[in-house]
Amino acid sequence: MGENEWLNGYLEAILDVGAGRRRAIEESSDGSNKKKSSFLRKRFDDNVKEEKHFSPTKYFVEEVINSFDEADLHKTWLKVVATRNSRERNNRLENMCWRIWHLARQKKQIAWDDAQKLVKRRLEREKAAEDLSELSEGEREKTDSNQSDFVTDIARINSDNQIWSDDKSRQLYIVLISLHGLVRGENMELGRDSDTGGQVKYVVELARALANMNGIHRVDLLTRQITSPEVDSSYSEPIEMLSCPTDGFGSCGAYIIRIPCGPRDKYIPKESLWPYLPEFIDGALGHIVNMARALGEQVNPGKPVWPYVIHGHYADAGEVAARLSGVLNVPMVLTGHSLGRNKLEQLLKQGRLSREDINATYKIIRRIEAEELGLDSAEMVVTSTRQEIEEQWGLYDGFDIQLERKLRIRRRRGVTCLGRYMPRMVVIPPGMEFSSVATQDSFDGDGDLRSLIGTDRTQKRPIPPIWSEIMRFFTNPHKPMILALSRPDPKKNITTLIKAFGECQPLRELANLTLILGNRGDIEEMSDSSSVVLMTALKLIDKYDLYGQVAYPKHHKQPEVPEIYRLAAKTKGVFINPALVEPFGLTLIEAAAYGLPIVATKHGGPVDILKALNNGVLIDPYDQKATSDALLKLVADKNLWHECRKNGLKYIHRFSWPEHCRSYLSYVEQCKNHHPTNHLSVMPFPEEPLSESLRGVEDLSLKFSIDIDVKVSEHDAPNKQELTEILIQKATSIGKSINIYCPGRRQWLYVVAVDCYNRNGSPTKALPLVIKNVMQAAGSKSGQIGFALLTGLSLTETKEALKNCQVKLEDFDALVCNSGSEVYYPWRDLIIDEDYEAHIEYRWPGENVKLIVTRLAKIEDGAENDVMQQINQCSSQCFSYRIKQGKKTRNIDDLRQRLRMRGLRCNLVYTHAASRLNVIPLFASRDQALRYLSVRWSIELPKITVFVGERGDTDFEGLLGGLHKTVILRDSVEYGSEMLAHSEDSCKKICSASEDSPNIVLAEGFEAHEISKVLGYLEIM
Repeated sequence: MGENEWLNGYLEAILDVGAGRRRAIEESSDGSNKKKSSFLRKRFDDNVKEEKHFSPTKYFVEEVINSFDEADLHKTWLKVVATRNSRERNNRLENMCWRIWHLARQKKQIAWDDAQKLVKRRLEREKAAEDLSELSEGEREKTDSNQSDFVTDIARINSDNQIWSDDKSRQLYIVLISLHGLVRGENMELGRDSDTGGQVKYVVELARALANMNGIHRVDLLTRQITSPEVDSSYSEPIEMLSCPTDGFGSCGAYIIRIPCGPRDKYIPKESLWPYLPEFIDGALGHIVNMARALGEQVNPGKPVWPYVIHGHYADAGEVAARLSGVLNVPMVLTGHSLGRNKLEQLLKQGRLSREDINATYKIIRRIEAEELGLDSAEMVVTSTRQEIEEQWGLYDGFDIQLERKLRIRRRRGVTCLGRYMPRMVVIPPGMEFSSVATQDSFDGDGDLRSLIGTDRTQKRPIPPIWSEIMRFFTNPHKPMILALSRPDPKKNITTLIKAFGECQPLRELANLTLILGNRGDIEEMSDSSSVVLMTALKLIDKYDLYGQVAYPKHHKQPEVPEIYRLAAKTKGVFINPALVEPFGLTLIEAAAYGLPIVATKHGGPVDILKALNNGVLIDPYDQKATSDALLKLVADKNLWHECRKNGLKYIHRFSWPEHCRSYLSYVEQCKNHHPTNHLSVMPFPEEPLSESLRGVEDLSLKFSIDIDVKVSEHDAPNKQELTEILIQKATSIGKSINIYCPGRRQWLYVVAVDCYNRNGSPTKALPLVIKNVMQAAGSKSGQIGFALLTGLSLTETKEALKNCQVKLEDFDALVCNSGSEVYYPWRDLIIDEDYEAHIEYRWPGENVKLIVTRLAKIEDGAENDVMQQINQCSSQCFSYRIKQGKKTRNIDDLRQRLRMRGLRCNLVYTHAASRLNVIPLFASRDQALRYLSVRWSIELPKITVFVGERGDTDFEGLLGGLHKTVILRDSVEYGSEMLAHSEDSCKKICSASEDSPNIVLAEGFEAHEISKVLGYLEIM
């Protein structure tokens, strides 16, 4: 064992940790071990600085696995076995060697598996490229009269071609969504935690800036309402005004709208918000519908004013925006801010966490799927840099830069895109408010700091309190200040900055370092990541003995940030952003506006910012020496410092908010020209289309005579359909408006969404029985309750399933068939809702996807007839495929990935006990159809009750969450399809509803009295 002292030292350390951490190291006695012990002690101390909860055993095991080859471990184990004796310690060493060797083999296998996945993904990309060969830009252009790409002859927008006009007559409504963090208009607590950073400042200022643009009537910024005692009470206020024009009227201006979702009394991190997104979607939908009505009364003669655009910020808000866009049929815009796939790659490169640990901590797979959904739905993706497009969004299945360019060229030429779609990526630099900068800092920036803080100061302006708070740390406050301002997050890379400063003696002699790392109280009570960064920073300051040279104040207020920049500029200092990856770089723009040269990471937004401003140096954030050299260069060379300052002030106007908003609105205008017209109408609250519902009325002729003076003899009473026709004709003749899609004013809506199939995928008798019992449970209130059926069955199959039973189709107000792709109204002779059909048709590839699905759904080496199209069950909005019994097919995640890579955007549902695959439009689904009916009929979602089984189709979990009530009927469903919903290597999608949600109850069975019992518990009956 003497040949590999490093490995042996680690193994010995693992054995000795039980006797005491440091003592075990210090007790090593022989000469060779003293050198080893010193090394281990150093590694031990370094590791303590990086981890809050340190496990020596785990640490040394990781060092062995990461530092030594599997062959070395195997060799050591063989030697231990060969030289073992009866001593207990040797037996322990043998067992430990084998276990660690086994762990190393496992790690090697995981790395191999990951590499294989990358290879498979690359091969799938290549196959997708082959499938897209017909999209060659040089092919003969053939127009397609049936294309659904909404082609318009609009040239590409660029800096020289703006199509947005400041037309004051336009009264537009814009919705922004930023879900997580602490969002308020004044005294923002930036840096308080990892969720409250630059994104909060960005969205608040964007809302204000947009509201100040001519033609914009109102801007709503939707975020989560927080009533927790942990945070200020201002975050519980439902509405906060950000700005209101002096010449405005009505409800114009910019507002923060706080939507309750999740635990009312808890402030929870963004990683824990995923189960509550459906609640937020429903709450946001209710607000937007009410606001559309109110704005319609103010500016649009009674017609609803729907949002001009819905803009989601970050992955969680992107998913919310995608759902709202699909329901309301308005354009969606996405800004990623930071991206999940890029973060996953960075974390894997660090090697500290496995893929499983990363996912458990950051819910990264769920986040990536939300970002993919945002790409599916977005008209446009706003980025800050070209690098973000090519190196970050290029990692996603739903975006391919080459395909996007091809499709854009084809649309411009009027050539069919064969059902393919890619969102438009645009670079719009983030904006900044310069009102507090322009007059003061541009003119007196060269003033001497001594004139302000020395005993002989000539100016009488009082020193800002934050200056005193910072300068108290310094032995010599007149030295140039190197300023870093960020939250205490590992990816901000502050520790590298401190090491670079501490190990560069010339820099220490020439400058001071100021670290503004958010606000902190007790470090031990902060989140793990923040506390680790702060503890590491403090220990590094102590290690390099930087006292008197580094400032690290505990608190600062947001309005004091400009004064911090001014202090750095007065000392002729430098601003640095050493982040590993910086998506935006807002602080760089702020620093430049106050006349500070900048040093910034070369990964992300700073590349384009420095290209535009030419006021600093880019660095590799992993290169400690490059960091110190760049800082020293700018601080020591005063001519270079002045040149950078001059350039920054000269070109900073390129990042103003008005400039940002003009570019933004110009791109959105182009999106609107590609997007179909919104035909969504809602039933107005004040009027009821009939005095009551048609159901539950014994004397129909009397009922109608009250409403429209129609007299019908008792013997010749027409049926309900004929009376409805008479009603409509009469209402039209006397000039009354009537909504033919409203079955009457309902107070509640009961929705049956139970997926009852046998092993072969045929509907069971349980379905009509559940429907009968639900209607029976409604009892005497059935006239005030509407009924709808949500099913994966086709209309023909639905009729057959309900044939010869006590339930009639006419008892339903709506039938939602084929997994949410078709809506029928039995009370109107089963007329299909054409508006809904047009509503979901956008981005539907139609015939272009039909044959591809048959090929892609089969697993490798599958037979040709494993997946076959069912022609008799297909419709224009739903392609159905039969899955041969006992055969395996790709799950929803895998099949959707393959379609996305080909630019095909669809929704996929396995139904009929996994024996059928329904391919439907992206915006079609059962839960989205439910929201559509809620808006169309003006029935609030909390007044809707959905009945489901314990399992169901692969869209089953989408029906659980939200503001509606959910009743789970035990033993109503025998076989489900949920096993085909998700990939094995991706963790199961987080449930749409929290397990402890008060809106979800379990019924012991599906008999009428059991249903009535739970309805009473929900306080519905």
